[in-house]
Amino acid sequence: MTRAGTRSASSNGRVWLVPDALRPTLAEKYGPVYSGEEADRRILALRVFGACGDRVVGRALELGHPPLVGIVDYKTRRREPIARDAYRALGARRTVRVVNPAGQLTESLRSAVRELITEGGGLLEVDGEEDLGSLALIESLPLGATVIYGIPAEGVSFVLVDDVAKAHARNLVAHMELRRTNNGD
Repeated sequence: MTRAGTRSASSNGRVWLVPDALRPTLAEKYGPVYSGEEADRRILALRVFGACGDRVVGRALELGHPPLVGIVDYKTRRREPIARDAYRALGARRTVRVVNPAGQLTESLRSAVRELITEGGGLLEVDGEEDLGSLALIESLPLGATVIYGIPAEGVSFVLVDDVAKAHARNLVAHMELRRTNNGD
C-alpha cells in the first residue's frame, strides 16, 4: 500500500534478472569516484543529474542541490536507518513507488524513471532494491546529464550521460535474462 499522495507504478510484466556471470561487470566503476568535500563540490557543480542511492540522494538534498530524479529504497549497506522525511523536498515535486526485487530490473522501475524525467522530476521509492536504477537513469536522462551513485566505503561515482554510457547501459540490460511475470510486479 502506498502513502497518501504517492502513486504506485506497476510493471507491464517484464523483468530483467542479473545472471551470476554479469555481477562482476555490474560491480565495476563506470565513472570517477570522489568523496568528502571533493564529491560535494562536484555535486554542487552539476546541472541536470539523477541520483541513485539513499546516501547520495540525501547528500545532494543536504547540499541544497536536488537531483532531477532521486531513487531510494530506505536502506544502506551500513544498515543505518534513513528517515523518510529526509527526501521530503524532492518528494514534494512528485513521488512514485515501485517494486523492484534485488538482482532485478523491472519495467516498472524503468518506466517510472522515464515518467519522472518527462514530468519534471521527483522521488522514486523502491520496495526492494534500487541499485540497478542507475542503469535506468543513464538510459533515460538526456545527453550531457550526469548520474551519480554511491560506492560503499569509497564515495560517489559520477557518470556523464553520453552515447557511450547509453550504449553501455543498453548492453548490460541486453545481457540480463528477460522474463515475463504473471502478477505485474
